[in-house]
Amino acid sequence: MNRRRFVQTSLAAAIAASLPVSQGFAAILSASMKVDADINAVTGDGAEVTLKRAAVQELGESLRGNLLLPGHEAYEQSRRVLNPSFDKRPALIAQVTGTADVRTAVDFARENRLLLAVKCGGHSAAGKGTCDGGMMIDLSPFRNVRVDPVARRARVTGGSLLAQVDHETMAYDLVTPMGTVSHTGVGGLVTGGGFGRVARRFGLSIDNLTAVDVVTADGQFRRANEQENADLFWGVRGAGGNFGIVTSFEFQLHPMQRQVLGGPIMFPIERARDVLSMYAEYGPEAPDELDMLFLMIRPPEGGSIASAVAPGGLADAMVGFGICYSGPESAAERALAPIRKLGTPLVDGIQAMDYVALQRSGDIDDPRARAWYLKSGFVPEIPADLVTTIVEGLEGHPSRTTIILYQQGGAAIGRVPNDATAFSHRDAAGSLMLGLDWSFVDDPSEHVTWIKQFWTRLEPFTRGFYVNDGDPDAYVTDKVIATYRGNYDRLVEIKNKYDPMNLFRLNANIRPTV
Repeated sequence: MNRRRFVQTSLAAAIAASLPVSQGFAAILSASMKVDADINAVTGDGAEVTLKRAAVQELGESLRGNLLLPGHEAYEQSRRVLNPSFDKRPALIAQVTGTADVRTAVDFARENRLLLAVKCGGHSAAGKGTCDGGMMIDLSPFRNVRVDPVARRARVTGGSLLAQVDHETMAYDLVTPMGTVSHTGVGGLVTGGGFGRVARRFGLSIDNLTAVDVVTADGQFRRANEQENADLFWGVRGAGGNFGIVTSFEFQLHPMQRQVLGGPIMFPIERARDVLSMYAEYGPEAPDELDMLFLMIRPPEGGSIASAVAPGGLADAMVGFGICYSGPESAAERALAPIRKLGTPLVDGIQAMDYVALQRSGDIDDPRARAWYLKSGFVPEIPADLVTTIVEGLEGHPSRTTIILYQQGGAAIGRVPNDATAFSHRDAAGSLMLGLDWSFVDDPSEHVTWIKQFWTRLEPFTRGFYVNDGDPDAYVTDKVIATYRGNYDRLVEIKNKYDPMNLFRLNANIRPTV
């Protein structure tokens, strides 16, 4: 069990697997198919622009992948992201199959100053993988993982999903930290930092990057590592998609057995104060091999959490942990002892299981059934006042699910200096998340108003936010500056160098000053 598992299952299918268009679709625009009219679009600063028919035709003929236009079934699938609250319609979508296509699409977007969205897995909580009236670059056809078991390296193309990485690397009993939901896109996860079930043992995803290939805003291909384009390599590790599109990642791999201890252990909601207080004390001292996702959840009153923690669903409000222990079996009970001391759980699903299966346990197959909203922030610790605020403030509601999640930090994550990469929250004990879901047909205003009001009570305990879990209100300049902290000025210099026109702006945006 993991934070995304609960978000996806208890928030129903809102964060469901996307429906990426595969390479098997016939080309939508090719030399034998003509664009019959100019296309209206918008620029990055919101101005209207007309894309000439001939230019769009030329773009389509230049791509090995597909150029999707409104009105086609493949367009309707490709434009979607996982959060159904963001139902946007790009003017055109370039489905890229490789670096050459990425360069062609970036050149077209830059030359026409288009609002540009980049979609990999479509998991952006704030819907940053899509846009209205601009151009979407859809990386979903660009997926491949190649493992060198001797060198313990994996090369991963820019559109790949976490499931592919875990499947290929664990075939050799090798692993690199890769999030907690298998249909997440590697590109978005990693460039934002990359928490995962084994991150406390091996570091964030970015700590295991040895090199990247990036197409920057000028359409140029750049290799970046500690020796070559080192400033770009530093910035890509934590500042999201601000500087370009990563077309290839190279990861360091670590030996690890396939079998781990994993699953949920949940207690009645009345034990919330005890459970969270224990976590506040034990979490920072837990062994590196133990990952404990804290969860406190209230399902719709009178409803149930289908398949969230037990077959057939569970109607009770609960509090507890999603566990992944990857250390030696002989030390497992000692690592779990503080949790066991809490007493008899409502659900105890901790068991020996395949790591790849645990990585898939958070997946959802029913897409876009529920609307959802997230707030998040890093916390340096969990003081008694925060425990009280959470326990007393998490209200039930007849038609929505309400959750508190806490992604554990520390251990190997915290042994890296804050300025070693763009990710600047090594000193955080973890990332706190408040989430809601509700029926997609309901008026969202009541739910969004509640979460914003409750977050005003939680936010004073936070410092910045995890850019992969930001909500729409978080992507404003002052909060972005606070998030990047002492690294912000250096990031502006890199932005000025590689993206001075702010082509890549749909992110926790670093605004250029040139």
